[in-house]
Order: sequence, then structure tokens, then C-alpha cells
Amino acid sequence: MSQPGLLKIGDFAKIAGTNLRTLRYYEELGLLAPAQRSQGGFRYYRQTDLNRLNMIRDLQELGLHLDRIRELMSTRETVEDRATFLRRVRAALEEQDRLLRERIAGLEEQRARISAAARKIHDCECCKHLPSATNNFCEPCAITGEPLPPKISALF
Repeated sequence: MSQPGLLKIGDFAKIAGTNLRTLRYYEELGLLAPAQRSQGGFRYYRQTDLNRLNMIRDLQELGLHLDRIRELMSTRETVEDRATFLRRVRAALEEQDRLLRERIAGLEEQRARISAAARKIHDCECCKHLPSATNNFCEPCAITGEPLPPKISALF
């Protein structure tokens, strides 16, 4: 029997693009709880529980372990008063923002290395050498005598 406004665990898993095992594991860890259980023990989730699941995924993608994710997402536990609750929510959002800024900075560093490698290709276009084991895969560069940018070296 379906609960009004709630999704059975299988339907929720399908919408969420995950499996029952993951949902049960997240429940076991205290990351995600069903909104309700039927008398038969069936788990039911709200559509908005998808937001919580997506935040868990986002935090995992940022490299956080599930224990740390549980700490960050424990805003619902032991709510003493509104100010404390909002302070905990704000802290969780700020932590996620800090992690995103760090990730962006890391990605920008990678882009800079790729850009340097792309600029180096200009030298390679007029070079007569072909990377091979006999010329140490163009390390160092026959034109400049400098080591290749790491992104080029990995491909040569």
C-alpha cells in the first residue's frame, strides 16, 4: 500500500539513480533516513530526500569520507533552538563552499599546466624529432634543452 506523497524505496532508488543497497547503507550510517516505514517494514522517502542524497554525492565527489559527511549533515540532530540549528546549517554550507573553492583552485592549476603544454606544442611543430625511446621521448626538448611540461611528457 502506497503512502501519500511518499516513494517506496525501490521507486526512490530508481529516481535517485542508485540502488537499494546504497540507500540501506546510508541509513545504517545515519546519512539518510526514510521518512516513514510501513507496518511491514517498507521504507518510504519524500521527494525532497533526493536533495539530501544529492548533497551526500556532492560531498563525496569533493573527497569527503562518509564519516565527515555525516558530521556535516547532522544539522537535524538534537535541535536545541532555531539559532543553533541555523548556525549548524550555515557552517555545513560554508564547509562545502570552502571545499568547492579548493577544488576549483586545483582545477585552475591543472588548466594552467595544460595551457603551458599547449603553448609548448608550438615548438614541437617545427622540430624534426619524433618522440621515441632512442631520444628519451624528447626529454629534454631538442630545441630549448628544457624539460617538457609534465602534461606533454606524459603523452610523449
